[in-house]
Amino acid sequence: MPFTAKYAFMVSMDVQADKEDLFNEVYDQEHIPALLEVDGVVAVSRLKTVPATLSMGGEELAITGEGMPHYIAIYEVDSPDVLNSPAWAEAVEAGRWAGQVRPFTTNRQHVMRKLL
Repeated sequence: MPFTAKYAFMVSMDVQADKEDLFNEVYDQEHIPALLEVDGVVAVSRLKTVPATLSMGGEELAITGEGMPHYIAIYEVDSPDVLNSPAWAEAVEAGRWAGQVRPFTTNRQHVMRKLL
């Protein structure tokens, strides 16, 4: 699906194995819906790393994502300023995310990208 916003805020992380079910439940049912209520957040997509094989230059290469975070959320936003809004600050702390999920995430990375 093509991007509809001018910017993509990408959040990558791993989660403790025994908290993975809770992580996915809260992310999908609470965290994303809260952030979609923030003015300027257009869409959210989540992805999880899976192993694959790539054919390139006559070779088959294993793609594992080793060392990279296994989960990524891509927030399509109208502007980088969305992340500094009071509504965003409130939404990222809402529900069970801040207290019951975030403490069990590691290898967190945040990056803002501009759509070309």
